[in-house]
Amino acid sequence: MSRALLVLPLLLFLGLAGWFALGLTRDPSVLPSNMIDKPAPAFDLPPIADSLPGLKSSDLKGQAQLVNIFASWCAPCRVEHPVLMRLAGELKVPLVGIAYKDKPEATRAFLDQLGNPFTAVGQDRDGRVGIDFGVYGVPETYVVDREGRIRYRHVGPLMPADVEEKILPLMRELSK
Repeated sequence: MSRALLVLPLLLFLGLAGWFALGLTRDPSVLPSNMIDKPAPAFDLPPIADSLPGLKSSDLKGQAQLVNIFASWCAPCRVEHPVLMRLAGELKVPLVGIAYKDKPEATRAFLDQLGNPFTAVGQDRDGRVGIDFGVYGVPETYVVDREGRIRYRHVGPLMPADVEEKILPLMRELSK
C-alpha cells in the first residue's frame, strides 16, 4: 500500500509532464474556430456616421470579401492598418469593418487619422456580433465567400506575409 502511494505522485507527474509537452508542440497563434465553413452570423449594425453605410449580414453575400474586426483603442489594429489600406487600395480586395466595443466618434477619429479602407463599417457597441463570430480579441479578420460563409479566420494583426501567403491566394480561389 505504501509503495502504491509512492508511485501515484510519480505517475501523476509523468502524466502532467506529457500533457504540457504536447501543448508545447502546438502553434499558439492558431486558435480554433467553429465558424469555418458556416454562414456568418446574422446581424444588422448601425453605421459609425450618417454619411457612411452600416453593415448587415446580407452585405456579406455576392462576392468574396474580408471582414475586419477592429477598435480605435487597439494598438495592434494600428499596426495592421497600412496592410488593410494596401488591400483595399492597391490590391482592390473588398473589405468591410466591424468596430468592436468602440464609441462611434472614436472610430471615426481613428479612420480619419489613418484612412478608411472599408466600404462599410458597422458599429458593434456591445460586442454581441463579435461574440457571435467567435472573436477572441481584436484585430481579427475573416474571409467570407460569396455565399456569406466564413472560410478563413486570422487572429491578430495582418502582416504582409499573411496577406501574400494566405489571404490573397484564398481570395483568388474564392473569386473564380
